[in-house]
Amino acid sequence: MQKISTCLWFDGQAAEAAEFYTSTFDDARLGASMPGPDGKPLTVEFELEGRQFMALNGRPGFTFNESVSLVVNCQSQEEVDRYWDALASGGEEGRCGWLKDRFGLSWQVIPAGFTAVLAGPDPEGSQRAMEAMMKMRKLDINALRKAYDGG
Repeated sequence: MQKISTCLWFDGQAAEAAEFYTSTFDDARLGASMPGPDGKPLTVEFELEGRQFMALNGRPGFTFNESVSLVVNCQSQEEVDRYWDALASGGEEGRCGWLKDRFGLSWQVIPAGFTAVLAGPDPEGSQRAMEAMMKMRKLDINALRKAYDGG
């Protein structure tokens, strides 16, 4: 058991959200659920890429905002594309690699090599990459590298 895990508050969509997230990530599983007084799940445990989460069906009035986000570190542009498309479906694309899924939870989908171009040894290249990123929704690592290199 993880010492610290994340509880996500949903308005009646805990089971749906847990099923969506576990179907989106390869290394994922649903865990136990605890029924509420109405017989519907009050909580649903799930795991994504080795991290434990609990989805809670709380009362209305509390919603997600960008002050908390989940970061998906991707090994390839294909992986960025896959997670971006799945998580943004029915949600809202933001800027600079951020999106909100259909439940309103914020995600950052980050390609490998991202830090190398934004914090690389060439300050002018990093500035060009930053300017390119500011125009993007989904991050494109090849375009960021090209901007960094001056192309």
